Amino acid sequence: MHLGMASYVIITPAHNEEAFIEKTLNSVVAQTALPLKWVIVNDGSDDRTGEIVERYARHHRFMQLLQVTRPAGRDFGNKARAFNLGLETVRHLSYDYIGNLDADISLPRDYYEAILSEFDRESKLGISGGMISSFVEGQFISQDVALDSVAGAVQLFRRECFEQTGGYMALPQGGIDTAAEIIARKNGWIVQTRPELRVLEYRRTGTATARPLTARIREGKRLHALGYSFLFFFLRCVYRSMERPKLIGSVAAFYGYLISVLRRQPMVLPPDVVKYLRTEQNMKILQMVKRYGFRQR
Repeated sequence: MHLGMASYVIITPAHNEEAFIEKTLNSVVAQTALPLKWVIVNDGSDDRTGEIVERYARHHRFMQLLQVTRPAGRDFGNKARAFNLGLETVRHLSYDYIGNLDADISLPRDYYEAILSEFDRESKLGISGGMISSFVEGQFISQDVALDSVAGAVQLFRRECFEQTGGYMALPQGGIDTAAEIIARKNGWIVQTRPELRVLEYRRTGTATARPLTARIREGKRLHALGYSFLFFFLRCVYRSMERPKLIGSVAAFYGYLISVLRRQPMVLPPDVVKYLRTEQNMKILQMVKRYGFRQR
């Protein structure tokens, strides 16, 4: 497929990813539309992550390994800092799109070709990506995200959109991808998941160092910090109550949110962004009520 002069770069922060990163490497080098540059940031790993990437980079000129030394352990701000270090290495390049790709992901061969084609068709498309299916209890289960949202593991930005949002911010509770897409929508950009592009995630986001229930509690704290309204988050928990771990996972997420409310934890986004987000959420609640009411009649 002819994609004109469109070019894209990818940045992959990777910390102790030797178990999965070869799946990611193999799926990118097999793409029908290769990136101009792919920077893999080995973010303080103490396993074979850097060695594996270095072996692939010797055979693929578009790949670059960036070694970063830092204290051991995972921290919510590390991914943003690692991504931004990778960003510095591509600033001098002329590219049209920039994306994050997590190091435990496998993509279909035509993934980036399909995404770039959609960007070419829709000039207001700011962020796009495929639908994540996470490996949970021996099988891949779709995350079933809203179509006006894109999983952070595979977000691809139009460069202008990325620069307008300010990129990824190091947030104390995480949620750098969610923050970026909220700001993008506020700025008038379309954010869109492509459900027909199935992406495999070999470890569910947030569970690298935390048990599933702990990860869900953190999720509640994170979404409170981003400004989610009480009613919307409660309804979200109800809607997702059948996701594993069933019922108790939603209870854990709501518990994390409620703790943040009771402790009066601050919001991390500017008041105008939080106001925009809650207006969006109120509209979605209203649409849901209208649909439910119509079905009842």
